[in-house]
Amino acid sequence: MRKLYTVIFTLFFLSIFSQKPLERLEPMNWWVGMKHNTITLLVYGKDISKLQPELKYEGVQILKSEKVENPNYLFVTINIADGTKPGTAKINFKTGNKTVVSKDFPLLERKANSANRDSYTSKDVFYLIMSDRFANGNEKNDSQPNLIDKVNRKDENGRHGGDLRGVINHLDYIKNLGATTVWMTPVCEDNEAKYSYHGYAQTDLYNIDGRYGSNEEYKELSAELKKRNMKLVMDYVTNHWGVSHWLIKDLPFKEWVHWYKDGQNGFKRSNYRTTTQVDPYASEKEKDLALNGWFDTTMPDINQSNPLVLQYLIQNAIWWIEYADLDGYRVDTYPYNDKEGMAKWAKAITDEYPRFNIVGETWMYTPANISFWQRNSKIAEIEGYNSYLPSVMDFELYNAIPNAFKEEENWDKGMVRLYNSFANDYLYPDTQNIMNFFENHDTERFNEIFNGNPEYYKMALTLISTVRGIPQIYYGSEIGMKGSKMRRGDGDIRRDFPGGWKGDTQNAFNISEQTKEQKEFFDFTQKILNWRKNKDVIHTGKTRHFVPQNGVYVYFRYNKKEKVMVVINKNDKPQTLDLGYYSEIIPAKINVKEVIADKEFTADKTLEIPGKTSYILEIKE
Repeated sequence: MRKLYTVIFTLFFLSIFSQKPLERLEPMNWWVGMKHNTITLLVYGKDISKLQPELKYEGVQILKSEKVENPNYLFVTINIADGTKPGTAKINFKTGNKTVVSKDFPLLERKANSANRDSYTSKDVFYLIMSDRFANGNEKNDSQPNLIDKVNRKDENGRHGGDLRGVINHLDYIKNLGATTVWMTPVCEDNEAKYSYHGYAQTDLYNIDGRYGSNEEYKELSAELKKRNMKLVMDYVTNHWGVSHWLIKDLPFKEWVHWYKDGQNGFKRSNYRTTTQVDPYASEKEKDLALNGWFDTTMPDINQSNPLVLQYLIQNAIWWIEYADLDGYRVDTYPYNDKEGMAKWAKAITDEYPRFNIVGETWMYTPANISFWQRNSKIAEIEGYNSYLPSVMDFELYNAIPNAFKEEENWDKGMVRLYNSFANDYLYPDTQNIMNFFENHDTERFNEIFNGNPEYYKMALTLISTVRGIPQIYYGSEIGMKGSKMRRGDGDIRRDFPGGWKGDTQNAFNISEQTKEQKEFFDFTQKILNWRKNKDVIHTGKTRHFVPQNGVYVYFRYNKKEKVMVVINKNDKPQTLDLGYYSEIIPAKINVKEVIADKEFTADKTLEIPGKTSYILEIKE
């Protein structure tokens, strides 16, 4: 043990003494014509705080230079005036009249109409990709000399080699499926020794992990999506970084992270009780652990309440939008953050980009708790809070769907769970901007829960694709992929997509190679998602639903031009509906087109629906 401490001590001091006067400047560039035109440059280098910054460029002014506890940091706040022309500013770091080191700081021209960029809406369908497990498009980047965790496809929890090139190579597959928006799990550098593949312990917020590719390839992915009229959403993590982040290894100041003096190297595990954020009776101790406790020993909790930390996060988020031409964000573990800091973060982004959408991972199981986090929430207004977060994830619906299908029908069980879930929509200020899903990269695979039975998948997909909000599916679900988090852990719910690697025995990306079982899942998914693309009645129409009867849930989406009836029968046996029951919205005799079967027929007074089946009926008036 003594030898180990000696080695660590030696390496630490070698790293310090090998430091250059200027190692990093973040952000490394900015853009002219931004609303966010006052930015704080994080400057890092050996004893950089002893130097005085100087910048001479027309329209750009240093407002202040701030020293902190660590002499290796300097925070330089600059203002870029309206009308400043693009070009390259030079920042000199001086002692007296002598320039010790200089750094170019490019001021770029923005893409035309950048501020008014479109983002994802209820017209879109998310396709969630576990970045390491989708497809390996470039085997040469599988392992990197400067990155610790090497490729090992035999290890469920190791690096498998999926990358940006793999996604680019299969964009036509995703488009053909009917999805419009790609959400990838984090792709910035995660240089932890283990479990780095998931990307949620980032160690560099300005650079793509070399095992995925490069910053330029990420820009290419964004551009290729736009060629196909598709969108790119970045998975952003504000709550925690990786313990191996260069900045964490040499902290600017103690308050950059939540450090527990009585913890293990600053670590205390979160109790994950995020309801303490809104609980009027919450224990201060338990609230502190929820918000400031670490997710794990390798994930220090970031302090968004500190102005310098918050400014760093705001600038980084805006930088990626401009640099990569992003179409939206999904934000990890949203309620674990300082809520006041995150309100400022979300507002800064949406002030710069008024149409930009951000969905927060609001992993709670009651609509009241989830709705609190959506922008302009009446629930949050009670305590004078506005999150400025446009969209939230409907974890209550996620929880209700499998229970609705599995349970025996009762007063408060079975399909009524779905009804009750939507009956609480009055709590949300923007019901069309809620994300619907029945699984993701952190949950049991839906097809595992129902043993690969496509009937349940079809009912669930019908539901999330036709109710209010934005549907999200998880890669591989469309071919019936399974995986058990409970029995085998995270690696099993993040299996490799068959055909994404050279030598795979099957290529499910090629529809002609799909098995009969895979094709049943795929065909249904493709049919419903592509039908949905041009259906304004689904995107923005009103909803009318009826209390489920005998395990059958019926609801309508309608506007002035169209009316769609959705029927979900979870029973094994067919059920006959009395159409007169729905007379307030349809006549007893209707002409319909069933979307999935592409079949037109007339229903007179009654409608029979087969067991374990969902119908999407376009009403012909």
